[in-house]
Amino acid sequence: MRPLAWVGVILIIAGLVIVAMKGIPYTQSHNEVEVGPLKVTTQERGLVTPIVGVAAIVIGGVLVFAGRKTA
Repeated sequence: MRPLAWVGVILIIAGLVIVAMKGIPYTQSHNEVEVGPLKVTTQERGLVTPIVGVAAIVIGGVLVFAGRKTA
């Protein structure tokens, strides 16, 4: 298999995990204000939706198809 096909396989596996978990939550921290020893941060929570997983599966399939060896 060519490297392009391996990338496709990895995308398919990641897409399946995202769809199986019904999305992957994440938290992102931001430093808002820092004055001397005082530091105020905020946390933003988000969700990688299953639609992203389906898109990864489709794109991975295209890459596997494009990266297969020709005889």
